[in-house]
Amino acid sequence: MPESFSKKLETAFSSSQLCVGIDPHRELLAENNYDVSVAGLESFSMDLLDRLGNLVKIVKPQISFYESFGSKGFAVLERVLVEASNRDLLVIADAKRGDIGTTMQAYADAWLAKDAPFLTDALTVSPYLGVGSLAPAIAVAVERGKGLFVLSATSNKEGKDIQLARGKETTVANQVASEVAELNQVTATARGRFGNIGLVVGATLDREKYELGSINVAASDLLIPILAPGFGAQGALLSQARMIFGTNAANVIYSVSRSALRDGMAGVQSVVSRDVAELAEALA
Repeated sequence: MPESFSKKLETAFSSSQLCVGIDPHRELLAENNYDVSVAGLESFSMDLLDRLGNLVKIVKPQISFYESFGSKGFAVLERVLVEASNRDLLVIADAKRGDIGTTMQAYADAWLAKDAPFLTDALTVSPYLGVGSLAPAIAVAVERGKGLFVLSATSNKEGKDIQLARGKETTVANQVASEVAELNQVTATARGRFGNIGLVVGATLDREKYELGSINVAASDLLIPILAPGFGAQGALLSQARMIFGTNAANVIYSVSRSALRDGMAGVQSVVSRDVAELAEALA
């Protein structure tokens, strides 16, 4: 068995709660003088890993940018994931998979199972076919000690109507969060700081409006990991990390992506170093 997601996340957090997204979209390749090709895709990804060095311990490849190059792009992705793992990085595959039955099982087999072709520590998934539809992925994640991050409240404007819709007692976003928080408790196989099943909550959102003010299950010491995109280019400030997430600040993965390259590939180290320091000060 590989080291569990929970334990690996604890180790990563001892360095920093910052995550850097690997988002090699075509415009970004061109802006940084890489060929918009499979070769450029691989060079960009490996160069970014080199630049990050030991500054952070969590990376989040955005799968769609590899998929856009077809089977050769997926082959690059496989190599990038292996290289990230060899560097002892915690790897979150941002694939947002979601389906039902055997189809969801197939996604779990691809990303989480023992013989999965894609080597990851955690996977983002969508619950909007029902949280129960994620059962095959949850089962594999728990069995293999992997992590899942379930979309709860996303920062895209198109998600508001669904996520803010109210059921009998609360918003859809909060209903998802409540179900996931409960699953995080009942599926835990080893007591550490974190469970296997976490949430995606956009950092630019008004969490009170989504009724996500406090996410952890009451009277529990097992934290639910929260993946928070939206810092940097999307407008959320790392300096406001504790203000944004309040009592959940200690269990949040703070994700930056395109902003890490705002000074180009040559400036990644200095930009990420500043981000790490800014986040540490905010959380102190």
